[in-house]
Amino acid sequence: MISWQDFEKIDIRCGSIIDVKDFANAKKPAYQLTIDFGELGIKNSSAQITAHYAKKDLLNKQVIAVVNFPVKQIANFFSECLVLGIYDESNNVVLLQPERRVANGMKIG
Repeated sequence: MISWQDFEKIDIRCGSIIDVKDFANAKKPAYQLTIDFGELGIKNSSAQITAHYAKKDLLNKQVIAVVNFPVKQIANFFSECLVLGIYDESNNVVLLQPERRVANGMKIG
């Protein structure tokens, strides 16, 4: 069990994907995402979401991400946030999304 104070340390925000590129150097199929988090700015993320999502379908899609992890280098790319999703029966990621459009950067709580 974690405490409420532990949960409050995780900064989870909503952002809109503004660019998607294939991540050719990733070990598993992935995209390089550029996400607009409003006042928090623009952050990059690597996401293994190619099974359910085409690049064109991800543009302008709102996603939920942890924005206060340290930067993680993945091959030649620096991931600045962790996009959240649910693993389906085939272990492929289904993105978490807000039920309706909200302003980029809004905090999840």
